[in-house]
Amino acid sequence: MGTVVLALGTTFPSEGTAPESTKFMNVWTTHSKSPIAYERGRIYFDNYRFCVSSVAAQPRKLYEMPKCSKSEKIEDALLWECPVGEMPNLSDYRSSLIALTAHNWLLRISTTTGKVLEKIYLASYCKFRYLSWDTPQEVIAVKSAQNKLARQAGVQQPILLYLAVFHVLPFSLIGILEISKRIFGNVTDATLSHGILIVMYSSGLVRLYSFQAITEKFMQQKLDLGCACRWGGTTGTVGEAPFGIPCNIKITDTPPLLFEVSSLENAFQIGGHPWHYIITPNKKKQKGVFHICALKDNSLAKNGIQEMECCSLESDWIYFHPDASGRIIHVGPNQVKILKLNEVGHSAQYEISEDFVILANREKNKNENLPTVTASGRVVKKSFNLLDDDPEQETFKIVDYEDELDLLSVVAVTQIDAEGKAHLDFHCNEYGTLLKSIPLVESWDVTYSHEVYFDRDLVLHIEQKPSRIFSCYVYQMVCDPGEEEETTNRSCEKKRANFKF
Repeated sequence: MGTVVLALGTTFPSEGTAPESTKFMNVWTTHSKSPIAYERGRIYFDNYRFCVSSVAAQPRKLYEMPKCSKSEKIEDALLWECPVGEMPNLSDYRSSLIALTAHNWLLRISTTTGKVLEKIYLASYCKFRYLSWDTPQEVIAVKSAQNKLARQAGVQQPILLYLAVFHVLPFSLIGILEISKRIFGNVTDATLSHGILIVMYSSGLVRLYSFQAITEKFMQQKLDLGCACRWGGTTGTVGEAPFGIPCNIKITDTPPLLFEVSSLENAFQIGGHPWHYIITPNKKKQKGVFHICALKDNSLAKNGIQEMECCSLESDWIYFHPDASGRIIHVGPNQVKILKLNEVGHSAQYEISEDFVILANREKNKNENLPTVTASGRVVKKSFNLLDDDPEQETFKIVDYEDELDLLSVVAVTQIDAEGKAHLDFHCNEYGTLLKSIPLVESWDVTYSHEVYFDRDLVLHIEQKPSRIFSCYVYQMVCDPGEEEETTNRSCEKKRANFKF
């Protein structure tokens, strides 16, 4: 499985207006022994230490940060871009990479120079490992690794993990929250999203709490970055080593519960108009069955049980459409269903119906049900059925949405002989009409991890091979028709870059 991420600011021709000569050609390929990341026209290597501009026919180095020890390497990062009309007076608040290092430093790095603009020491009492947006481009959550002892039954170590929460414009601390088994019970994980604390249990139970209500009731002391603080008999500066940031939000009794539901593997989503949620009934045999229910009263929507009629090794997946239309995207190996919520008459109930369906390009297997004549002359009819995600049939692997252009993007893969061939298709988000198809020249192994990005006139494909070998294939839009294009391809093939970082 993978994800397609499509950047803003692209001008993409609609059906009927795109010149036939518009093609995407692989102009350079890069390999690395460390993970490769992409953000807004920049490719990052060596744990974000080395940055290359992808907006060029050849890779152009933007910056290279000094080499560092393993304990100082960047483990996770988010791109922060200042909202239009909200530019602070500080000149360095333009576009920044918010990075988390292995030794618990939170950095704000210039995306143009690689200079560290701000640095905050988090703490020494836990190991912080993950970055995520609580509110996109406004509030970040830094999550610690889980305390292994707290996960063991009978061990008197109640704190499972910590969540550090910051505003990013400008950088300011909201607080650090501890997730304790003494308060939440046998919790297995927790995260923060859109101001909601989401707590998960091994039983499949998911509980939601208001983070603001928790902060208002249980914050022990308001802390400000860079200010002197006395905590637990120790005095230091908040956010500076070795003092760091004390855990200042400690829940002493169970906070008010907003909502709870049980779902297989804690899978739970909220969306739609009005609010609905999607779960899978908490039984293993129900895997691949999705229930769409009203949030206000937990009632099942009419036709609210969605099950893709397919036989495949990989499960189908479902999620609320990111375009704020309230629709739902349900993806199987050979079809993408766009579903919508409709009110049933003037009642309070809603029903699920198909808006449109995108089908994989498949031909009926010619070898199916063909008769065979034995040596004795007896006719034997063979009957067999391929799996719906059989590699020899075109299978959908990635589906996503690009909001600026209002496009659905789909990566489809077919196994041809020993190689997998993939193409990236763009469909009209309103009707599902195919607008453009971009073939990828490199082989696509379905057992590898893949990401595909579309940015202005570029397509980037990043794959992770076994033994942590990473490759990045960069495509550029070209307008060379017919034989002239073939000549250009041959010329570019000679000049094509093949870099290793």
